[in-house]
Amino acid sequence: MTMLTPRTPQKLAPPGRGRRERKAAELEAATRLAGERLAAISARPAVRVLQDADACRSGLTQAEAARRLERHGPNVVARERAPLWTTQLAKAFCNPFIGVLVFLAAVMFWQDPADPGVVILSVMVAVSGLLRFWQEYRSGRAADALKELVTTTCAVQRRAGGGSVPTTVEVPMDRVVPGDLVKLAAGDLIPADLRLITSKDLMVGQAALSGESLPVPKADTRREDLGQDATTDPVEADNLCLMGTSVTSGTATGVVVATGADTYFGSMAGSLVGERPQTSFDTGVRKVSFLLIRFMLVMVPVVFVVNGLTKGDWNEAFLFGVAVAVGLTPEMLPMVVSANLARGAVAMSRRKVVVKRLNAIQNLGAMDVLCTDKTGTLTEDRIVLDRYLDVHGADDGEVLEYGYLNAHFQTGLRNLMDQAVIDRVNEAEEVVVDARFSMVDEIPFDFARRRMSVVLNRNGVAGKAGRPEHVLITKGAVEEVLALCTHMTDRGVEVGLTGELRRRATRIAEENNRQGLRVLAVATRTVAEPRDTYTVADEEGLTLVGFLAFLDPPKASAAAALRGLADKGIAVKVVTGDNELVAARVCADVGIEVGHVVPGSEIDALDDTALRALAARTTVFAKANPVQKARIVRALRAEGHTVGFLGDGINDAAALREADVGISVDTAVDIAKESADIILLEKDLTVLEQGVVQGRTTFGNTIKYIKMTASSNFGNVFSVLVASAFIPFQPMLAIMLLVQNLVYDISQLATPWDRMDEEYLRKPRDWDAKGILRFMVGIGPISSVFDIATFLIMWHVFAANTAAEQSLFQSGWFVEGLLSQTLVVHMIRTRRIPFVESRASWPVMAMTVLAVLTGLWLPFSPLAPALGFTALPAAYFPWLIGVLLAYCTLTQLVKTWYIRRFGTWL
Repeated sequence: MTMLTPRTPQKLAPPGRGRRERKAAELEAATRLAGERLAAISARPAVRVLQDADACRSGLTQAEAARRLERHGPNVVARERAPLWTTQLAKAFCNPFIGVLVFLAAVMFWQDPADPGVVILSVMVAVSGLLRFWQEYRSGRAADALKELVTTTCAVQRRAGGGSVPTTVEVPMDRVVPGDLVKLAAGDLIPADLRLITSKDLMVGQAALSGESLPVPKADTRREDLGQDATTDPVEADNLCLMGTSVTSGTATGVVVATGADTYFGSMAGSLVGERPQTSFDTGVRKVSFLLIRFMLVMVPVVFVVNGLTKGDWNEAFLFGVAVAVGLTPEMLPMVVSANLARGAVAMSRRKVVVKRLNAIQNLGAMDVLCTDKTGTLTEDRIVLDRYLDVHGADDGEVLEYGYLNAHFQTGLRNLMDQAVIDRVNEAEEVVVDARFSMVDEIPFDFARRRMSVVLNRNGVAGKAGRPEHVLITKGAVEEVLALCTHMTDRGVEVGLTGELRRRATRIAEENNRQGLRVLAVATRTVAEPRDTYTVADEEGLTLVGFLAFLDPPKASAAAALRGLADKGIAVKVVTGDNELVAARVCADVGIEVGHVVPGSEIDALDDTALRALAARTTVFAKANPVQKARIVRALRAEGHTVGFLGDGINDAAALREADVGISVDTAVDIAKESADIILLEKDLTVLEQGVVQGRTTFGNTIKYIKMTASSNFGNVFSVLVASAFIPFQPMLAIMLLVQNLVYDISQLATPWDRMDEEYLRKPRDWDAKGILRFMVGIGPISSVFDIATFLIMWHVFAANTAAEQSLFQSGWFVEGLLSQTLVVHMIRTRRIPFVESRASWPVMAMTVLAVLTGLWLPFSPLAPALGFTALPAAYFPWLIGVLLAYCTLTQLVKTWYIRRFGTWL
């Protein structure tokens, strides 16, 4: 039983790599070892496999099954469990800026427990974290609701005791053990890795593992109990059925050779638990956060020292330094980001998209490479009869008629190709055909012959001596059917099938194969001696009629959707488990420049550096296994791309997790949905394109807030430094600074509802910490110019130049600072001319008006004495209007220069 012993993955990763890289290498090694082990089992005769499993054809006893369950454990694979709500809540508050706000609130509370700033900062922290928690918790529950378990039991042959008669019982899938004999029928999920013992007309859908759209035939042996031809890929082994695949037709019995984590599927599932890779969103937020925090750590001590030296009151200087720290910190950043992402998730839900992880929305907008499978995304995920050709490659209705008769009259379970032929014939023609023919006998499909035949009676047609005329119609693999043909139909005339004609017919089939079509041959024979029963021996002396060619047709919307993604700067790469010919054909049909199609075997020969270069220049990868798909994604990310991966199969799960944004569909296998960040309720690239636009809008509004707030805050602090150095009193009280920030930040809560200019949405957008620093330093000081102008106006025009008149000075600067900070939002939110070429959404306009009115009202309000304000004289307001107009004009001029100089704005 050595083959059934659970294997521990070998530690094959180089010790110098990081933890995630080591884990990925170990998982790849585990999958490779599982494949090699299964390939070795495939090569053994069935009798030997039963011996190795310590099993027999009558099945395990119930007692033995219980012992094996105890030894091997339940038949389950590793899967990512949803975190407890308490854990999810705690993670919602894990943010560098939230940590800064908590620290500042603690300092303010230590200085003065009654300080209103403590409450303000606490509310910001609470709202931000709770908003993120609730949206992700709700989306997680929605994703869980999409899971529908097809079946939870399977049919297993067992015995009550040693001498008992074997019976077939239904057992839960997680209680299947190595050595069990599993009975398979159409519609069953394969519960574990099986070596087939017997089978009849078995067709297995392996798309979830291989990506191949058509079901594949499976059988116990090709030659009597001698095992299969050697293969290193267990998915391609004819006598193995792997966990996670399903039976589309036929019946079979198989012995379980691996369960749970030891299965081929289980070896991949280990990649779905544990730490997720850092996405572009995580990296970008971290860089921007620490950039702003470092900036604050430099500026605040400078303000503190300058204030302390010039004023002599170090306690007051400390309080003012804390207030400046709050002023420099975009304290609403966590809340605005969470609100932006939450609103994006809600908007995407209306477009039939479930967002499981909020950060994925921004990653979707930043995505510049989309790796997608073929089946169901570019194609309709169904088989259609594309062509019915004569031996010269021309359309021939007689070929369709004979193909239909073969598919229609067979009594076994029809496969997808049989159904495609039937679907091609309209209802009126079916009635006519049914009237002309009746069933006599059939020779069922089997794996060795790779064909099936029906024998029909031509109703109303008498043969020799008045006996009925029987016609045998055979349909199957081209080489098998051709080998039985002695004649062919040439434009309605039966002629001998010479060597040259045979080669010509073979070329027709091969040409269609090269175009990515699955080709079957159709042949007939009029039976000379009609009888009631027929055998395989009657399949001889056939006349080749022609060929049936099948494909999974491209979606009508695929080409337009791909053009839409290309217009938005997204390169689409097809990564499929299907073969090279099919992949190339489908990609060409939807307008993808195919170039050289790289098979998965080529990837295995490359190291990571070589794969990065190959992945960058390749558009189509075929016959890619799960390990290879994950490597392709990692290679593209290593080249600096933000990578999305769209897949729905077991073989896609590892790649979904490795991508910056994993995208799946509601019809996907559970393991793929668990690995995904986003779930599409429709497997359509058009839906995905709409999600990309929403992601870029979400990111754009977030960047607006960061750049507006960071540049304004920097300008304010620069102004404070100047004022602290030359004015003998505080230019603004700490409480005024906090109130100013609060009013401004509340006005920014409408940012998630703003619109983005069309040109901004055309390209992928990503975090640029250096760009934010450049913007902050370049644009921020503009406000300082007009702050200093306001200082001079208050000092010289209104004589607010003594300690007794400091309240007037502070009130005048407060109003100018708040209004300029609020109005400049409209200058910064677009690269166009504000109000003329681009207007903000009505929520942003409304909040702007509210903030301006609040700033003008506060010095005259009942709150003025408590906050230290003094009513401003009427003469102040013409000066204020002039300063604001000059500020907006200069900002627009600098913006024009900045865009020309750096080629970017937001």
